[in-house]
Amino acid sequence: MSESSGDGGKWLDAHYDPVAGLYTFSSCVDLADLSGDGESRLVVGDLGSGSSGMKLKVYRGTALMSESTLLDLPAGLVAFFMDLHEPRIPAVAVASGPCVYVYKNLRPYFKFTLPGLEVNSLEQDVWQQAREGQIDPLTLKEMLEGVRKKADIPLSVRSLRFLSLETSDMDEFVQLHKQQPIRRQTVITCIGTLKKSTADEDGVSCLVIGTESSDVYVLDPEAFIILSKMSLPAAPTMMDVTGQFDVEFRITAACRNGNIYILRRESDKPKYCIELSSHPVGLVRVGKNVVVGCTDESLQGFTQKGKKLWRTILPAPITTMAAMDLPTRGFQAVLVGLANCEVQLYRDKNLLSTIKTPDVVTSICFGRYGREDGTLIMTTKGGGLIVKILKRTAAFDDKDSAPGPPLAQSVRLNVPKKTKLYVDQTLRERENGLAMHRAFQMDLSRLRLAAAKAYVKALESSLTPMSSSLTEPLKMNAVVQGLGPSFKLTLNVQNTAACRPVMNLAISFLYDESLYRMRNPYMKIPLLVPGLIYPVETFVECTSDKGISDIIKVFILHEGKSSPLLTAHINMPVSEGLTLN
Repeated sequence: MSESSGDGGKWLDAHYDPVAGLYTFSSCVDLADLSGDGESRLVVGDLGSGSSGMKLKVYRGTALMSESTLLDLPAGLVAFFMDLHEPRIPAVAVASGPCVYVYKNLRPYFKFTLPGLEVNSLEQDVWQQAREGQIDPLTLKEMLEGVRKKADIPLSVRSLRFLSLETSDMDEFVQLHKQQPIRRQTVITCIGTLKKSTADEDGVSCLVIGTESSDVYVLDPEAFIILSKMSLPAAPTMMDVTGQFDVEFRITAACRNGNIYILRRESDKPKYCIELSSHPVGLVRVGKNVVVGCTDESLQGFTQKGKKLWRTILPAPITTMAAMDLPTRGFQAVLVGLANCEVQLYRDKNLLSTIKTPDVVTSICFGRYGREDGTLIMTTKGGGLIVKILKRTAAFDDKDSAPGPPLAQSVRLNVPKKTKLYVDQTLRERENGLAMHRAFQMDLSRLRLAAAKAYVKALESSLTPMSSSLTEPLKMNAVVQGLGPSFKLTLNVQNTAACRPVMNLAISFLYDESLYRMRNPYMKIPLLVPGLIYPVETFVECTSDKGISDIIKVFILHEGKSSPLLTAHINMPVSEGLTLN
C-alpha cells in the first residue's frame, strides 16, 4: 500500500483495478456481511452495457466472489435484515423495473411486483375496436393520439410504443398485441430501508420504494405487503430514510421537479418542501441536517424542516455523493465526487480533504469492508475499482471544520474603558434613585392629565364624533339647514366595522324645551350595513323670540338601554325668522 496524494496523507491506497468492468452508481452499491463471518462484502448492481449484461456482483477483498444475472437495469440496491433468524445474515434487495428481487444467501428468494395503475377507459375502448376489426391501424393511431391529448390518465406502454412506430410496422404490432389485456405498470426509481421497530444495527428493516407514478411504498420485510402508501407531487429520484416505522420516521425525497419533500409518519402527503434553484443530483443526511448537491455546482445544507443553513460553490460539476460515517470516532461528513477527477470531503460547508482519482468517479461507498471500518470504495467512469483505507492516525483540523461565521468575527473589539463621566453618572443614579423615580412619576401623572383634558375637550367640541365602543364602531356628523325659526336637522350615521352589521339602535335628543320644540325627539335607526352612510332627518322649531341659541345633545344608544354608545353636541344657529307660536 502507498499513501495517496492530494489529501494530506489521510488515506492509504489499498487497491486499484482500472479494468474491473464495474459500471454502476452509488444507489446500486452497498456493504454487508453476507456470510455471517464478520467480514463485509461489496455488493454491486452492475449496469452492464445498458441493454445487456446486467448482473449482481459480490466482491470479497479484491476478488469477484459471485455474480448473478439481472433481468433489467437495476435502479437501486440495499442490504437489510428481514427476520430475526440466526445466524444474522442480511438479505439483498435489487429494484429493477416494476419489481423488487430479494436474494437470501445470494440466491433468489422472493419477487415483489408493484400494483398496477388505473388504465384509461377510452384507451381500452379503442383497442377493443381494433381487436374486433372495426378500425384499421391508421385510425387506431389517430384515436390514440386524441386520447393522449385530452385524457387525465396517461396511456399504457403498449399504446406509446405503437404511436412511435412507422406506418409499415403498425399492422404487425396490432396483430401481435391486440388479444392481450392492457396493463399500465409503473417502475421503481429509488429504494431505501427503514427500521421496523428498533434502531439496532441488525434490527429488522422495511423496504421503502419510490416509483415513477410519484408514490412511495413501505413494504413489510417478511410478508412483503404494503404497510403504507404516500404520494409526492413528482416522481422521486433519490431518497434518504431515518427513524423507525412503528415509532416515528422521516423520508426525504428529491423529486424530478427540482424540489425536495419530507414525508412523516402521520401524513400521506409531504410535511415540508425545500425549493431549490437548480435540480438536485445528490442527497445525503448528516445528523439532523440534509446536504444537497445541485447541478449549478453548489453544495447546500438544510434543516429537516427545510430551513437553509449554508451554501458553498464547488470547482466542478457533481457526479455522485455519499455519506461518511465513523461511529467509533463520532465523525460524520459528506463525500462528493466531481467531474474534475476529485473526491472532496465536506463537514458542513468546510472542505476537509481532497482525493485525486485517475478517472471520474461514478459511485462512492464508505463503511466496513472486510474487517476494516474506514474503507472508501469508488468505481470510475471507465469501469475501474478503487479501494482506499482511512489511516487510523488521520485527523481533520478543527479549524477547518468549525461551523458558522469566519474566524475574523471572533476577534475582540478594542472597546475603550469606562470614562469618568460614565462613572459619575452611575454614582448619581445610585444615590438619587428615589428622587429620580418620584420626578418620573410626577411627569407621568402630568402627561396623563393633559391627555384626559384633551380628550374631554374633543368630546365637548364634537368635531367628528366617533364611538369608543369596540363592539359597535359608529361615526356620525350633523348638518343644520335653514334660517329659522324652523330648522332641518340631518344626522349622517355610518357603521365603521369591517364586516358586521349593527342593529336595534335609536337616537335620542336632549334640548331646552323653553327654546326648542322637536317633532321626533326619539327615533329608531334601521340596520346599519358596514361602510354605508344613513341620513336621519328631523325638524327643530325655535319657540323663543329673544334671538338666542343653545346646544342640542344627540345620543345614539341600544333600544331599551340607557348607556349611550355615541354622544354629540350640535350648536344651533340664531333664528332670523319670526317666532312660530
